[in-house]
Amino acid sequence: MSVSPTAESIEPVYQGHFGEFTITAADRRGVMIYRAGLMVAALCFAIGTTLVLYQSSDPTVQALLTPLYTGFVAGLAVSLLTIHIYMIALHRALQAFLLIGAIASLVVAHLYPEPFAVTVYQHPVTILGVGFTFAALTGIFFKEAFCFDRLETKLLTPIVPLLLLGHWSGLLPLVVEKSLLAAWAVLLMVFALRKAFQAIPDDIGDKSVFEHLHQAQSH
Repeated sequence: MSVSPTAESIEPVYQGHFGEFTITAADRRGVMIYRAGLMVAALCFAIGTTLVLYQSSDPTVQALLTPLYTGFVAGLAVSLLTIHIYMIALHRALQAFLLIGAIASLVVAHLYPEPFAVTVYQHPVTILGVGFTFAALTGIFFKEAFCFDRLETKLLTPIVPLLLLGHWSGLLPLVVEKSLLAAWAVLLMVFALRKAFQAIPDDIGDKSVFEHLHQAQSH
């Protein structure tokens, strides 16, 4: 959420809900790391989606999807470690979702002989575990939609669960699944690119709120 700086100091001083605060170099570095993680996740997902839509039957492509998924999860993990969310319980929940999804992915990858992506596609029940990864991603979309009113995140918030649950239930035709997957990849890349050019203080939000919550927890 954006806040307005006061004009009384050479160094920007921001007026928050619970008092004034400044943005440090460490704060800015954290935002850049958050955005870099999103970009890595978006690139891995876009490449993987392109391969799935055009060369899904190629064994080499199927094998390549596993490291791309690993890169996607790693980028998402970095983002969830550095994202600023006022609701601490929500932040921890999203991190827990990602951890559960990552563990489930490892289990699936080692239990089945097929490449990971093929296993998830052919055995939709695995989505019940792997899907926690994407629940964490959806949480980021929801937070960004709420804070910045971004159209792409408003669209991504329902698209992700719709595709996953639709495939799990077998209710979605293949052409619809492909369309949703392509839309997901495009919108995720748009989201990551727009974040790269957004003002850094916006992603830091009101630090006085974080300090107030931290003090409240310590008492």
